[in-house]
Amino acid sequence: MELLSVLSHPAWFLCAVVLAVVLRLQKKRGWEPRKCHADLTGKTAIVTGANTGIGKHVALDFARRNGRVILACRSRERGQEAVDEIKRKTGNKNVILSVLDTSSMASVRSFAERTLKEERRLDILVNNAGASGLPYAITPEGLEVTFATNHLGPFLLTHLLLDILKKTAPSRIVFLTSIMHGQGKIDTSNLWGKNMERYYMDDSYNCTKLMNTICAKELAKRLEGTGVAVNSVSPGIAMTGAVRHYPFWVRFIFNVIGWFFFKSAEEGATSTIYCCVSEEAEGLNGKYIQGDCTIGRPSEKTQDPAINKKLWEACESATNLNS
Repeated sequence: MELLSVLSHPAWFLCAVVLAVVLRLQKKRGWEPRKCHADLTGKTAIVTGANTGIGKHVALDFARRNGRVILACRSRERGQEAVDEIKRKTGNKNVILSVLDTSSMASVRSFAERTLKEERRLDILVNNAGASGLPYAITPEGLEVTFATNHLGPFLLTHLLLDILKKTAPSRIVFLTSIMHGQGKIDTSNLWGKNMERYYMDDSYNCTKLMNTICAKELAKRLEGTGVAVNSVSPGIAMTGAVRHYPFWVRFIFNVIGWFFFKSAEEGATSTIYCCVSEEAEGLNGKYIQGDCTIGRPSEKTQDPAINKKLWEACESATNLNS
């Protein structure tokens, strides 16, 4: 589909608006972070892409709960600005920046190595970083940039940090997905940008969100009994910088409609915070958590074991995980 599916096709656009209205009406009846008194004193959390949007509000919440919060951001300058703001708002001095570019497997490995050297524990890992609307490009490592940024980077990072997550158990891992994951498809050659005769920015985004959802479910199965819980979270339609790479007219329409109907970035962070800190989410594993903090059923496309296994093996190969 061309551009954002919800914007380029009237039917999807109408459905998105209706869904946004429903979510808007239901938001006050859902779980509220400020009514949850979970304390993260002595615990450590990593939030990727935490310099803006949903990730920033997740990190802010964790800092308010007295956790040690590591903001994993691509831009050192914007990341430090977010760290300074969170420290100022919460009084928590145990908030730090660690540079991470999830489109680069070398950066992911460097970040993980640094983390394992400097941190004694890791209780929460939030794979929030991602991008939509990126033009087709191949990274220096031979990977398509959207698939590297949104899926392969988080996939590799999670695996490199599994030992410390197991050591710290009970611990929680969250993969940010999207309600649009059902519009994606699995073609493992896309990880390398091969056979992509037609490249549509929103198609690639949807595909990566489907991959996030599948691999979160698959990882949850593989970690059963370790005390490490893995879930995927759809934040709903929220006003974030997700469309910043799209043309001006797309951003304008999105922002105008979003002003009236969509969630704020803070509201969009709620389901992630719920999954990471709430007592209600304790014990949840391999679930798909919706924007209203309820368990949903992901697309049927996530249910084929053979395809899921093929994707998993392709991701291992693309990231040189076993080398």
